[in-house]
Amino acid sequence: MALALAIQDPAADPARVAPQRFRRCTYRRLILVEAKPVPVYDVECLFPDRKLPIPLGDLDSAMPICNACTASHLFRADDE
Repeated sequence: MALALAIQDPAADPARVAPQRFRRCTYRRLILVEAKPVPVYDVECLFPDRKLPIPLGDLDSAMPICNACTASHLFRADDE
């Protein structure tokens, strides 16, 4: 006998709602700073020559900078 699965409302649990995310960039580097209890990442931009990284801070401070980038050739076509 099959049991019916309970349907969960994603709006009821804020942890299950997908947060705003970065567009996929070829020049962005994420560095894991702390793994536990919550992962903390630093973000660096390697545009234009991939030799000298530009530190952008943590994920929250880097998101508006990366999302405002106007170099459209950097982002993957499947993410537009």
